Amino acid sequence: MEMEPRLDDRKIKILKAIIQNYLDTGEPVGSRTISKLTDLQLSSATIRNEMADLEELGYIVQPHTSAGRIPTDKGYRLYVDDMMSKKEEELSEREQRTIDKEKELDSMKDALSEKVDRVEELLQNVAKVLANNTNYATMITTPKVTGNKLRFVQLSQLEPNKLLAVIVMEGNLIRNKVITISEDISPEHLLKLNLLLNTTLTGLSLQEMHLGLISKMESQAGEHIGIVKEVLDAIVETITKADDLKIYTSGATNIFKYPELSESGKASELIYALEEKQGLSGLVKYNDDDSDGASDDNHGIQVYIGNETPVESMKDCSVVTATYELQDGMKGTIGIIGPKRMDYEKVVDTLKEMQTHLDDVFKKT
Repeated sequence: MEMEPRLDDRKIKILKAIIQNYLDTGEPVGSRTISKLTDLQLSSATIRNEMADLEELGYIVQPHTSAGRIPTDKGYRLYVDDMMSKKEEELSEREQRTIDKEKELDSMKDALSEKVDRVEELLQNVAKVLANNTNYATMITTPKVTGNKLRFVQLSQLEPNKLLAVIVMEGNLIRNKVITISEDISPEHLLKLNLLLNTTLTGLSLQEMHLGLISKMESQAGEHIGIVKEVLDAIVETITKADDLKIYTSGATNIFKYPELSESGKASELIYALEEKQGLSGLVKYNDDDSDGASDDNHGIQVYIGNETPVESMKDCSVVTATYELQDGMKGTIGIIGPKRMDYEKVVDTLKEMQTHLDDVFKKT
């Protein structure tokens, strides 16, 4: 397979200028517009030749209604990858924020720090703050329970053949499970079973509850090995249950601000996906090792452009997601959905700020 030639510096500068102009205006960009950029100092003829090469290589395209060009998904991808790689290099410089940026972030922190009574309200608040701050649509998931360590298990008798298992995970996440058992158990044996469960499993994550440990525990259960198996199955089922995941969205109507997304068919599909959460679980990533747009150096931030987006109704959009992490290793996903010409730099900076402050906010609730 023949490798595609690397773009030279001049082509990269012209491509970036086209994308930056298109991000600002939403209009196709012509060679005359690019030639007015003083840092390039190139003639319109030279720029036209370079733009023709960029079009042939698939980085820009000429809409049939205009002589100007707009970026393709491939062009956006080069632009975003370059921006993300420079983020880490410029980190120390970015610590010197402008007064306007400080005010913007302080406003975000104040809005998030409002007293809320429930985690669900806090997450909805986060989605609204992000939508107002970016003028795009947003989503956020509840923290994921799987992977957390078991803090405590309490079994109690409900009926002769029914036990209530109260399962407490780190972070004080509590799950209740009614377990139907196939045999009677005395209060004394129930107490012993509670001691066995807690002395063996407390402080372990689901991944650490390996087969050897479970076999040893079952051998210590004696005549009640059947109950131990049923309880262990219930613990595994409870802390891995997929329908615990909830997704909150905000700012769906912001898509009407962008003509390329506000066509009736596209808009209705996109709004339906956001309001009914259709397919949004495809954007939930807790590990970024299989995602083309991900980078460990960029705080788990992933950028999906056009067809890279795993949600069918968002193939005309760009989506930026980030993993947030709370105390005790709980993780969730934040996402921002907008046009391909979104302000990627602002979106990435905003998500990084949100990652930094979410843990503190959750501790206060």
